[in-house]
Amino acid sequence: MAYFYDEPSHTFGEYLLIPGYTSADCIPANVSLRTPLVRYNKKAGEDSSLYMNIPMVSAVMQSVSDDKMAIALAKEGGISFIYGSQTIEDQAAMVARVKAYKAGFVTSDSNIRPGQTLADVVALIAKTGHSTIAVTDDGSSHGKLEGIITERDFRVDHVPLDAKVSEYMTPFKDLITGQDGISLSDANDLIWKYKVNQLPVIGKDGHLVSLVFRKDFDSAAVHPNELHDSKHRYIVGAGINTRDYMERVPALLKAGVDVLCLDSSEGYSEWQARALHDIHDTFGKDVKVGAGNVVDRDGFMFLAENGADFVKIGIGGGSI
Repeated sequence: MAYFYDEPSHTFGEYLLIPGYTSADCIPANVSLRTPLVRYNKKAGEDSSLYMNIPMVSAVMQSVSDDKMAIALAKEGGISFIYGSQTIEDQAAMVARVKAYKAGFVTSDSNIRPGQTLADVVALIAKTGHSTIAVTDDGSSHGKLEGIITERDFRVDHVPLDAKVSEYMTPFKDLITGQDGISLSDANDLIWKYKVNQLPVIGKDGHLVSLVFRKDFDSAAVHPNELHDSKHRYIVGAGINTRDYMERVPALLKAGVDVLCLDSSEGYSEWQARALHDIHDTFGKDVKVGAGNVVDRDGFMFLAENGADFVKIGIGGGSI
């Protein structure tokens, strides 16, 4: 049934913002755009568990929010919600790519054993797109570090591809390394001091913990508002629906997603209330889930009272 509002409507052109006195302190450098995303009790002295450095998120739409948008927006301080209108596996893979793209201490996903061949190195570079490969005793991301091999250590058309990795890698004894617990600032200082492109971080037992790359330092200098988690990985969100969320949510959490959002053209529904309760009851209150969209107080209060950590506002005339 149609509803007609009796109150008059207005347009932006009917309003004029009256300027006031501007002091010398009113300069851009003193303005903070840091914005809480999820609910918290300010009166009780609580703080939001998730902030943005700029008040901007991207729409949960296939044509807008993929892993590339998530990376670009996180660099500027905002959050992208990767669209859910794709398979669970594909969406989780996008989230994983965002978490792996950047950042300070990176868990190596390109690893090889010293007894493998250069052909294996070439195949791994083609598969992952990463040109730096950690050589560990068991070929795992946290095995004992034996060396590093990169695409610059050999010329594909000038060496036998059945040669062993150990013959071309930079051995451990010649590597500049950092000890587990080193700060990102100190790690970058070592990279610049010794003019290397990456710094392996190792534990006391010699096992590889992570890698720090020079390119990430360069990126941080250009993007001072970068939004990242405690492990210096980019923050990323994901959209979910009210149908397969019990299968989709654990896959997204495993991939490292930071925040979720129920994506629907009409959020004032029993389906969203059920999903909110199911997710929080199953995966815990620390899993942050937004809901929406709604347009009035009743819809907002309904979602807030059913546990939404934030509420999306606004429904276009053609969205239902």
